[in-house]
Amino acid sequence: MTKKLCVAIAQLNLTVGDISGNLEKHIQAAKKARDELAADLIVFPELGFTGYPPEDLLLRPAFVAQAEEALQQFIKHVSGIYSVIGHPRQTAKGLQNACSIVYDGEIIAQYAKQHLPNYGVFDENRYFVPGSMQTVANIKGIPVGVVVCEDIWFPGPIQQTVANGARLIVTPNASPFEVMKHEQRIEMLAKRAKQNRVPIIYVNTVGGQDDIIFDGGSLAITETGEVAQCAGFFNETVTPVDIEFSSADSRITPKSISLPADEARIYQALVLGLRDYIDKNKFSGGLIGVSGGIDSALTLAIAVDALGKDRVRAVFMPSRYTAAISAEEEAAVTKNLGVKSEIISIEAAFDALLNSLAPAFAGKQADVTEENLQSRIRGTMLMALSNKSGFLVLPTGNRSEMAVGYCTLYGDTVGGYAVLKDIPKTLVYKLARYRNTISPVIPERTIERAPTAELAPNQKDEDSLPPYSVLDPILELYLNQQLGIDDICAKGFDRQLVERIITLIRRNEYKRRQFPVGARINHTAFGKDRRYPIVNGWKG
Repeated sequence: MTKKLCVAIAQLNLTVGDISGNLEKHIQAAKKARDELAADLIVFPELGFTGYPPEDLLLRPAFVAQAEEALQQFIKHVSGIYSVIGHPRQTAKGLQNACSIVYDGEIIAQYAKQHLPNYGVFDENRYFVPGSMQTVANIKGIPVGVVVCEDIWFPGPIQQTVANGARLIVTPNASPFEVMKHEQRIEMLAKRAKQNRVPIIYVNTVGGQDDIIFDGGSLAITETGEVAQCAGFFNETVTPVDIEFSSADSRITPKSISLPADEARIYQALVLGLRDYIDKNKFSGGLIGVSGGIDSALTLAIAVDALGKDRVRAVFMPSRYTAAISAEEEAAVTKNLGVKSEIISIEAAFDALLNSLAPAFAGKQADVTEENLQSRIRGTMLMALSNKSGFLVLPTGNRSEMAVGYCTLYGDTVGGYAVLKDIPKTLVYKLARYRNTISPVIPERTIERAPTAELAPNQKDEDSLPPYSVLDPILELYLNQQLGIDDICAKGFDRQLVERIITLIRRNEYKRRQFPVGARINHTAFGKDRRYPIVNGWKG
């Protein structure tokens, strides 16, 4: 005799701290799953009522109490469907990252996360105490086990849950997007499913939260380790999964799956991260200083795709060093994207500052000081326009520039959300070309021209830096792979160059600490993933 179970994956875009709004999303999703999808069980993301990560909001008793009340409200308003809901739970031992299985006005089982991640962007040991018990609940005659997020990366919790009789594992998650992370999830889930001969429903959240982006990508994995269904990426959805159980095995109804290419996933992540940052913080739109270069062109394209052209403004701020090609390329990209653009020269402000500083600078040669003045004037103008309009300034610097400090503090670093903060320059080119496959909005000449800050006559980035095709691999080895100087040089790089680059990275930690929050796609992003001291005498 076979038994059937329809499980609804609730891949929701939740907002940290908006407990009432998140509760309403849970209620509506549960009713949709029950009434439209005929689901028996719905599984929500990790800490769904609070949003993830709630960080130090968890230290406020009133916040935890409101989350606990949200659970009671859900129980009151939803019946006729089993629900797995993530929430903080206060116990005698301390606060737990928990989930409850509720049905028809009752909590029929609860589970507390056992493995608390405390690396990278995760600080769960700061807030939670671990659980230790397994949870298996009888749902429509099927023993269903629950584990939460990090627990599934370790073999023990699933093994113990299956040993307690579970025929299906459901796992609520809040797993951030990173390059190749989805492939890692599939490999890990397939291994767990095959080892334990149990299907797994993996439910992930979706949306942007500060620098973190959640990609969704929720999965249904068969007991033989095959991906049967995927709820898609960067989209909010309630997706039904039909599972059939016999006495000997289980079967998940398969559906076709399309996995976007790397550049497509990264681009979609940047679009979603920016949209949610602007909308959840209730800014009017995005304001971008467009220079005619590829970084600002790509940032502008992402902003338009995220917000729509009417919520994006471009400003071109030429100086005596601005080439005609820059003005032409700025005009072309803003026209292609349909964005309102204005031109504000910085010449008068630059002259005024030079005149004011002339007595203090007497007898000294012009140098980077005068170059940085121009960048800071542009930053001041952008912030003034932001204050008047309510549009958030989006700085256009990339990861390669940030790594070595090729940016001006209080100049091109001003703003509220740095779209390309975690995007190496060589990836900027790839993303620009990817965007043009959707529609050709970034001119080819913008992509092909040599990068320049245009703060001095005939200036090029390569006057100060090695080619990005050389710089980015060194940054990858040092920052991402944690290799030392000797190991990097062993791969064929010049020792003097490697030492110079690493010195620049070390010296510019203070700049990065003051840079705006920005989209994270990397496990070694500048921010919570990298916590290096500013005062640092180590030279490795």
